[in-house]
Amino acid sequence: MKLPNGYGSVYKLPGNRRRPWAVRITLSCQKDAYGKYHWKYKYLGYYATQAEALLSLAQFNTVPFDSSNKLSDITFSEIFEKWSMEHYPKISPSNIRGYNASYTLCNGLKSMRFCDIRKIHLQKVIDTCGKNYPTLKKLKILFTVLFKYAMENDICSKDYSRYIDIQQYKNKNPRSFKRQPFKQEEIDILWQSLGKSPYASVALMLIYSGCRISELLDLKKDEINMKDGCFRVTASKTEAGIRTVPIAARISPFFEFWIKKSDCPYLLSTPEGKRLTYSNYYTNYWKPFMSQIGLSHHRPHDTRHTCISLLTAAGVDDKIIKRIVGHAGHSITDTVYTHFEIAQLLDAINRI
Repeated sequence: MKLPNGYGSVYKLPGNRRRPWAVRITLSCQKDAYGKYHWKYKYLGYYATQAEALLSLAQFNTVPFDSSNKLSDITFSEIFEKWSMEHYPKISPSNIRGYNASYTLCNGLKSMRFCDIRKIHLQKVIDTCGKNYPTLKKLKILFTVLFKYAMENDICSKDYSRYIDIQQYKNKNPRSFKRQPFKQEEIDILWQSLGKSPYASVALMLIYSGCRISELLDLKKDEINMKDGCFRVTASKTEAGIRTVPIAARISPFFEFWIKKSDCPYLLSTPEGKRLTYSNYYTNYWKPFMSQIGLSHHRPHDTRHTCISLLTAAGVDDKIIKRIVGHAGHSITDTVYTHFEIAQLLDAINRI
């Protein structure tokens, strides 16, 4: 029997068994740098007949938790597991890592029944985890999405995440820093320093595209259209970030260089031709290079602010800027751009 995609599967196990019919759901699927898929499954139960197994799977999809449990017994960990199974295929690997990191801070909640969790329990995690303000913001976001998911599935009736306080830690972040765009003379230094490292071009690719560093690191070669001068961001930090980005003429040679550099399916790669991660890039390439040319006060996200500043100074319409950098406020997400629209974006990005 053919079941819908994402519904789960029922199949018969080999051998002489009392309950040979297994019910299985997919928790996650990730594709590695070599194009190989890695699946993670969960078995909901084993049944004497196929009809019983199909009924159990149908009940699971009606109430998306193990049908042997009462809704009031669903734990924080089970909510996270089910929510991530549905949500992770829609977001970028960097965001998945962020949610997973936040989840590791929730040890005091994991075994609690979700319906028993109150503001005092959430606040205790905030107050005792010892993390800085940006991390606490991500943790609060995790609480918010999990409570929303739990309320949608009648696990709880009130969102206690809205009452937790992280503002008290806003000015107590020892690692806080102010975003600052590159000045024109600093951009000139980047251009003059290209010969010092092939990774020097990455900073300029970020400045002249407005991409987040995570978006560029997650970009695959088959998502780039050099003929039309654009690439497609398919996984981003926000919904508005799913967009088509124009490739400025000034950085087009850099894209061609990285496409030809190795057989890695991702645009940016290590000297060995492996996928380049943020920690590898920032620690081994960005920091040493910026220190070498006297710009160690800059971080990768400053390039995004630089692009916005340059586009604004060039007189580009705010709506076009939002399209290019993927800011909220436009309704172009998940659509295919026309040649005319891409031409508009190329005209805008080539003004800087």
